[in-house]
Amino acid sequence: MSPMSSLSLLFSSLFLSLLSLSLSQRPPKGYLIDCGAAARTVIDGRGWLPDGEFISTGTSKKLTAPDLSPTLSTVRSFPLDNNLRRKFCYVARVYRGARYLIRTTYYYGGVNGLSFPSPPVFDQMVDGTFWRVVNTTEDYQKGKPSSYEAVFEARGTTMSVCVAPNTYSESDPFISSLEMLILGDSLYNTTHFDSNALSLVARHSFGHNGSIIRYPDDRFDRYWEPYEGNVYVIASNNTPPVSGFWNIPPSKVFEGALSTDQLEALELSWPPSSLANSTYYIALYFAYNSDSIPSSSRLLDIHINDVMYCSNLGVTSAGAAVFATRWQLAGPTKITLSPVANSNISPLINAGEIFNVLPLGGRTHTRDVRALENFKKRLQNPPLDWNGDPCLPLDYAWTGITCSEGERIRVITLNLTSMGLLGSLSSSIANLTALSGIWLGNNSLSGVIPDLSSLKLLEILRLEDNQFNGDIPSSLGDIGRLRELFLQNNNLTGRIPDSLFGKPGLDLRTFGNRFLSPAPS
Repeated sequence: MSPMSSLSLLFSSLFLSLLSLSLSQRPPKGYLIDCGAAARTVIDGRGWLPDGEFISTGTSKKLTAPDLSPTLSTVRSFPLDNNLRRKFCYVARVYRGARYLIRTTYYYGGVNGLSFPSPPVFDQMVDGTFWRVVNTTEDYQKGKPSSYEAVFEARGTTMSVCVAPNTYSESDPFISSLEMLILGDSLYNTTHFDSNALSLVARHSFGHNGSIIRYPDDRFDRYWEPYEGNVYVIASNNTPPVSGFWNIPPSKVFEGALSTDQLEALELSWPPSSLANSTYYIALYFAYNSDSIPSSSRLLDIHINDVMYCSNLGVTSAGAAVFATRWQLAGPTKITLSPVANSNISPLINAGEIFNVLPLGGRTHTRDVRALENFKKRLQNPPLDWNGDPCLPLDYAWTGITCSEGERIRVITLNLTSMGLLGSLSSSIANLTALSGIWLGNNSLSGVIPDLSSLKLLEILRLEDNQFNGDIPSSLGDIGRLRELFLQNNNLTGRIPDSLFGKPGLDLRTFGNRFLSPAPS
């Protein structure tokens, strides 16, 4: 497939109406979460929430560095714990099918102590999808926070954003703030969000020299950074109606443009960083600042790394946007804007966005997720990482869980032996119908053993050295594949069911209980 086959073009029109002022000033819906904070704060008229209702693990820490903004003055830190690959997740209620801008911000501030002067390197993920590595070292050396942004569509009624140590982590992962904001349905809607997400690489306002453009200038609170290579900038007194633009960039990005002082090609090394070999979404935005120029003089050819991206792009004062949804790139990237043969004005560009197109990870089967969540509710001290997707990403399954591979992700074993668990065994565990083994021995679990006869694939059930009471369910004898049943050293009473006596191939251990009849020898 040629690059042009994935290219779409949209021209904005003068007659499209502007959004009303009240709508444009309304902040985007969603969550602003101040990680580690103990109370709600209001910054620039917008409320930031403490993170307690979104996460149940980690430690809140206050930074001692002076003159920090409120959302950078606290962090939530998570234990490295021998570099175990455990994830720590914020979980928020969301609208299924809505498109969310996810932004994580990190400012280290030496929170891990004098032994670790540099920030840790770690991973971040959304639901079951690996997002990217977090490496804030370069920004931190400049005294700046680091922000990462992506666009994900909510596939359920909750969404999890997680951080986790990786093999490069030398100290505890942390996070300063988390934003989850609903985007308009029209934004980036040529992306197949049922199979992909967008991870921001760069977003620049090429003719802008000031601070980052964001809300309220951008009604969706996207960050548009000034471009350091803007050596020749032209100003505009005539900004187009942005409501007609694809992806609705803020009008402020059209107040200045990057251009040349002669009739020649304009070359940009953009994005500034070298790119990994991957597929990218690229959107570029243009608007000339005068209607007095003949339309035949405003035509551009655009090349990316000397490959034609768009030919004869006509740009007017109403503006134009051009985007490619899947463009393969690797290494340094050069964008060239050339006036076509009959054009007599210099090329220009106002703004651009580039995203890495992420393939979504799978999702653990909904029935298994609900069953584990109900099981977790019956535990007084569940494992710290039991949040987010139980099985995915593959390297970050919940503690004690192994899962199947392929399109249908199921939980196949549960091993929480000697975890010091308190609580009871929820009957919902019977809904984990792909289980072949359950190991819950040497804990402090109590209550009755539920009916597990629906677990037709179960081969091993080890509940020894707990405080279970009541009768042994006779239905355990109906599990045809069961070959190990360890129930010793509990508080079980009644009689051992006949269905278990003499069951062929079954290793049954029941000593150390209070049965009315003796245990089988």
